[in-house]
Amino acid sequence: MFGQYRTFYLECRRSFRPSFISAGTRVAERHEKRTDSDNHLERIVELLHRHELVENLVQRESGARQPLVESLVHRQHLNELQQLLDRLHPADIANVLETLPLEQRLQVWDLVKADRDGEILLEVSDAVRETLIAHMDEDELVAATGQLDADEIADLAPDLPDEVIQDVFKSLSTEEREQLRAAMSYPEDAVGALMDFEMIEVREDVTLEVVLRYLRRLDQLPDHTDQLFVVDRGEKLQGLLPVNRLLVSDPETLVGAVMTREYTSFRPEQDAHEAAGAFERYDLVSAPVVDDAGRLVGRMTVNAVVDFIREAKDTETLAAGGLAEDEDLFASVWKSVRNRWAWLAVNLVTAFVASRVIGVFEDSIAQLVALAALMPIIAGIGGNSGNQTITMIVRALALGQITRDNARALFVKEIGVSVLNGLIWGSIVGLFAFLIYHSWQLSVVMTSAMALNLLLAAVMGVLIPMVMHKLGRDPAIGSSVMITAITDSGGFFIFLGLATLFLV
Repeated sequence: MFGQYRTFYLECRRSFRPSFISAGTRVAERHEKRTDSDNHLERIVELLHRHELVENLVQRESGARQPLVESLVHRQHLNELQQLLDRLHPADIANVLETLPLEQRLQVWDLVKADRDGEILLEVSDAVRETLIAHMDEDELVAATGQLDADEIADLAPDLPDEVIQDVFKSLSTEEREQLRAAMSYPEDAVGALMDFEMIEVREDVTLEVVLRYLRRLDQLPDHTDQLFVVDRGEKLQGLLPVNRLLVSDPETLVGAVMTREYTSFRPEQDAHEAAGAFERYDLVSAPVVDDAGRLVGRMTVNAVVDFIREAKDTETLAAGGLAEDEDLFASVWKSVRNRWAWLAVNLVTAFVASRVIGVFEDSIAQLVALAALMPIIAGIGGNSGNQTITMIVRALALGQITRDNARALFVKEIGVSVLNGLIWGSIVGLFAFLIYHSWQLSVVMTSAMALNLLLAAVMGVLIPMVMHKLGRDPAIGSSVMITAITDSGGFFIFLGLATLFLV
């Protein structure tokens, strides 16, 4: 018995060995993997170009042997390409597909083995996934989806035709159907949409030796299994059994004696951003998901959290630039135009507003041409300062750091920062104006306008994202566009208004 326990212990140590690799070694391995991925991409692109070039040359030839030569050339390059794809990880293939133009992407997709389709569809971006699914028939989609777990099918479900979803439901067991319905019933940013149903449950009244024998009968442990879930006969969660305790404790000890009753758990309807924050704070690898009655319904794992954070960051980056959705790099011109036009239209309106503000002070600008040269400085610095404030506020909102109690203190702090920055940088630009135009009055106007515009930027930089958040809107979407419009128009109005009052 001890020999079996020791063998299992050594096998698990080998399986967990990457956790103890030095930081320098991990960095080197990541660099090596990234280099290999780049090399694979270059090789695939080279094979596609060679195939296309030779195929064009063969088609120009005439004669009875042309079909034979064309077939041989076609088979040679595509076989080499297929062998290369067979060796790649699904994530690397997804990266290749996202990098290729549509025609070459579909050519590579046709060479991927059918039993890997589902894994790759999970890895590619939403926009690229649409092009691949549109290229597949219903039977191919059902076969690809049927290879996945219920939680993975739920990830693909929004992009699949209804007929495919119905066929997939029919092919699942009763338990898997319930799991799929549960996963699909939650919004994308809820814990329930990210939870995994593949986990190991044990009872607290059995010995660790019984648990070890049970684990040995499994083909493999579920991914990211750092702990087992201890439940009663009603599936209520009683505690967690960390794998490290399982390995180092006496095999004759009961599970209840070594399990931990203090743990972090989540509800299916809970915001996934909150869960992601908890994973970061407590360095979690996995965590239980329980319902209102305390029954174990699933688990969250660090890989799902990392994917969620990456997708949320991508969405935030696109939203900050005024893009409404994930855009395929090689999407059609018309689709890209439709994705980008909304905020361009908003920008156009705000530009007209700014131009009319300037138009109001045409006489002042005509009398003092220096105003035309200096006013972009006021607007530009104000816009940058406002964007800095908005970035801080949006981040704080995403992390749940802003509450009703501290919002006032945060607002006062940002006002203080803007006033100090306004006086410092206003004095610098005022000195700059004095050295060029030799007018202390213009210098004072520049300093005052800079301070007031930075104050405006701070106020709006706090209010815009907080009001949008209060209204249930994503504060990252369009905030930078709005603050730029306000600081441009406001900066022009403040500077030209002060100049009209005191200089003209």
